[in-house]
Amino acid sequence: MDVRTLPPVIRLGDDDTVLIARIGLPPGTPVMEGVAVRDRRVPPGHKVAVRAHAVGDAIRRYGQIIGFATEVIQPGDWVHTHNCAMGDFAKDYGWGVDAKPTQFVTPAATFQGFRRADGRAATRNYIGIVTSVNCSAHVAELIADAFKKNPFTGTDPLADFPNVDGVVALTHKTGCGMTMGEPLKLLRRTLAGFARHVNFSHVIAIGLGCEVNQLGPMLEEQRLAGRLRNMDIQEMGGTRKTVEAGIAFVREVLAEANQAVRETIPASELTIALQCGGSDGYSGITANPALGVASDLLVRHGGTVILSETPETYGAEHLLTRRAVSREVGEKLVGLMRWWEEYTEREGAEMNANPSPGNKAGGLTTILEKSLGAMAKAGSTNLVEVYRYAEPVTAKGFVFMDTPGYDPVAATGQVAGGANLVCFTTGRGSVFGCKPAPSIKLATNSAMYERMSEDMDINCGGIVTGEESVAECGQRIFELILRVASGERTMSEAYDFGGAEFAPWTLGATM
Repeated sequence: MDVRTLPPVIRLGDDDTVLIARIGLPPGTPVMEGVAVRDRRVPPGHKVAVRAHAVGDAIRRYGQIIGFATEVIQPGDWVHTHNCAMGDFAKDYGWGVDAKPTQFVTPAATFQGFRRADGRAATRNYIGIVTSVNCSAHVAELIADAFKKNPFTGTDPLADFPNVDGVVALTHKTGCGMTMGEPLKLLRRTLAGFARHVNFSHVIAIGLGCEVNQLGPMLEEQRLAGRLRNMDIQEMGGTRKTVEAGIAFVREVLAEANQAVRETIPASELTIALQCGGSDGYSGITANPALGVASDLLVRHGGTVILSETPETYGAEHLLTRRAVSREVGEKLVGLMRWWEEYTEREGAEMNANPSPGNKAGGLTTILEKSLGAMAKAGSTNLVEVYRYAEPVTAKGFVFMDTPGYDPVAATGQVAGGANLVCFTTGRGSVFGCKPAPSIKLATNSAMYERMSEDMDINCGGIVTGEESVAECGQRIFELILRVASGERTMSEAYDFGGAEFAPWTLGATM
């Protein structure tokens, strides 16, 4: 369908005071009866006013406040950072008033996954190397590199092990020069989440030997002693001996890891990390609500979805507390918002900051606007639990995990919590992976999808052009989730993304 035959704007709510430009709108373009674009072109995905706003008047999108006029706005004006900003307003938390029973589907959908000895279900079968400290990062990478396919000769050390997806080193920039309190606990919780991740058949832990994050205490604290092979470079006798020992261990377990065979597993054993990055004005119209439909489908089939990025839920949290199964769960979420307010103030920042430059170029003006669109990924089911960063997710249904808004850090926490697949929406064109969990990329608009089709798995831009509905797109996403969980490769996997993107949340001072 030719987008030029459709209305030039999109209305998202009856009470909205702005409409969204479906295409670029030059001055004089009619947007509704009696209203035309005034003297400034409105870019695609951006907002055009359909009501007059005095200074201080609320600006509404999705039927919700996204900001306040900082100057007089006339009908037909382009609305963006030059005339719209954040402001305080009362929120009705309405604890649980919108919670309702979930309509479960029987029989549940299935996928072809790996059943581990402890009963858990995996979507991939990697061998992992976790590092206690940045000082052991290169050694871990040398071990993993020994099992990579040579792009020039075609030699593949894993050719005889077709059921092993690869050997991945998860390195980071901390582990020493840090305080012993919450920063260390958070790092250890994250590393432990990956060490016990269901998508790893075997794991090596590599340390230096003199770091703050000592391997022995970490393994004991996280109850990992005896569950994985651990090596300190200093005790092993240096780089070469440690690398040789690591390579020998991987060779030793490859045959056992290769014995894993996919079998039919109910979709209730899928845990999906919901992510968005490089968002634009279409994100909250296309890919995010379509992913919300897929999220509702997975929850109805008994599975779990994890919404995160606390700073990008800020200002719209009252819409989630209304879906909470209890006031206690709702208050946990509000408590996170208060913590973030104090945290950012302490760091000389503020929660009411605008989105990133790329977000703003795509049409998002305030964090409220981004939050409202980002929340659509979580669909409409009940909020059943709230978790701290990298905590093991045990509840079924829609849950929230406290993370920063920065995508690699947020996804690292979700996967540490047990997500065995990632769904990532993007409007600007984020390239991302998160081993050992496969990452599905969802494009919000057709122009970017066509430009970056080798990085995107699904184009949701047809929602804007009228080629499909949000529900139809959501069904396509759900079906792809099942296929990827069953072994179909994503675009990010084709480029081997996912190791370098491992990024634990760093708290506290570097000493």
